[in-house]
Amino acid sequence: MMGNDIFLSKQLDNNEEKRLLDTVAPNVVQSIRAFRVLELQQEAAALGQHFLYAYCLDAVTKQQVLGKIATSFGFPKHFGKNFDALSDCLTDMIYKAGKQPGFVIVLEQLPNTQKFDKEAREVLLDVFRDAADFWAEKKIAFRVFYSFE
Repeated sequence: MMGNDIFLSKQLDNNEEKRLLDTVAPNVVQSIRAFRVLELQQEAAALGQHFLYAYCLDAVTKQQVLGKIATSFGFPKHFGKNFDALSDCLTDMIYKAGKQPGFVIVLEQLPNTQKFDKEAREVLLDVFRDAADFWAEKKIAFRVFYSFE
């Protein structure tokens, strides 16, 4: 028990506050699991990072899912509703806009339909994984949390 007391004392002496995302890698795409959307939004605000949220439950097709993401994230109207365009918007377009503080992204209720099946979901998540790698090279946090229908 004394070891824990020393650890807690050291933590308090350094005025270190345990953050919600301390246990999450800075560049990751993972299931939302026990995290709550509101807590992730508050954490993004506390860290001064962008919070991007897309609720996709009522989307059925790839174009509808990409349209929900584009609208929710404020992508330009010329966004092509394809995976290449999504990749460009998540990387080059944002990078060219100037210095970025980091990102916390939530993709909630990704559909499980015949027109947006497991393969389509994996391709979508791969686009976000590639974007996380892109931002990792620039030492910018890019955390993506998702849930399935």
